[in-house]
Amino acid sequence: MNIGIGGSFLIPILHFFSTQTTVCSGALFLLKAEKSLLKMTTHSKFKFRSSSKKKNSASRRESKKRDGRIQRSEVDGKSTNKENMTTKKKKVMIFFMLCCLFSMIMNLYNKKVLNVFPYPWFLSATSLAAGSILMITCWTLRIIDAPRTDFKFWLSLFPVALAHTIGHVAATTSVSKVSVSFSQIIRGGEPACSVFMSSFFLGESYSLAVYLSLVPIIGGCSLSALTELDFNMTGFLCAMTANFAFVGRNILSKQGMKGKSISGMNYYGCLSILSLIILIPAAIVNEDLNIFTTGWEIAYSKTGYGFLGWIVMQSVFYHLSNQVAYMSLEDITPLALSISNTAKRITIIVSSIIIFKTPITVVNALGALTTILGTFFYSQVNI
Repeated sequence: MNIGIGGSFLIPILHFFSTQTTVCSGALFLLKAEKSLLKMTTHSKFKFRSSSKKKNSASRRESKKRDGRIQRSEVDGKSTNKENMTTKKKKVMIFFMLCCLFSMIMNLYNKKVLNVFPYPWFLSATSLAAGSILMITCWTLRIIDAPRTDFKFWLSLFPVALAHTIGHVAATTSVSKVSVSFSQIIRGGEPACSVFMSSFFLGESYSLAVYLSLVPIIGGCSLSALTELDFNMTGFLCAMTANFAFVGRNILSKQGMKGKSISGMNYYGCLSILSLIILIPAAIVNEDLNIFTTGWEIAYSKTGYGFLGWIVMQSVFYHLSNQVAYMSLEDITPLALSISNTAKRITIIVSSIIIFKTPITVVNALGALTTILGTFFYSQVNI
């Protein structure tokens, strides 16, 4: 497949990062452990200073020494706070970069696979299977602590997993029908879907600024759809379905996780497993064995076994991109998250246009820019 000069430049970079999957995943685990160690260290220092203060309150001499220690402690405390802030900023930057990188790699390999093997149900299942196997392996080898769950937890997780499955299949189907860039532009309309569903189902009300921020989002999506050179109604409707499904997943997650203590990493691991169980029967029904076998032979005739590597890459980086997103919710501010999502969408759109040489008009580009800016403004006024 001809991927052009830009693609020839980016593909070696993607292959380089593909060999670093284990390293990146290990880095995420180390970051999680680092956070726990920082909390333990801070707690220990606090207990030590409190006990010292009580023991040295008997005499003036000891009081003066204590005052000196307090002053030194305040200096040490300020230094520690600066170090903690520096560490947190570094973690934010790491999350930011990994989120953009993993999402870009996943989307590009996703499209590469679908170009020669257009079976979105199967590809969606392999993505969830990769994440499930990875998390079960980590739990079994005690790389991370397995979550303590019961029947009620899985019951409350079921509607979340159902919405996640629908959104995942719809998003993958959309990419199989339209360009990655156009699918991402339509996916940028998710805030509008969020306001609609929250208002209709939860009875929530929003400020005038929020409603005004939806104008460029809806307008940009409409402009891009009307000027898209390779417009496909199925791809457009699937992208919109993914928006509503993922918004529903987020709403159900907030309601279902109230009062439960589970890390973002483990929560997404459980979500992947249950979503895979839901998806397998539906995938078998929608993509029967005969069609699947024919598609496999066609893909092999075009790429050899190369597309199998693409499937593995897409699946692994799909899990990692979502894992980083769930982990980042515990460590970064809403502002940083909104900036990260905006930058991620821009990265995916630009990289896909370069690699797949997607034709785009000036008006179409204007619609994309309007949607992205509208999404960013929405995230600011809705914080």
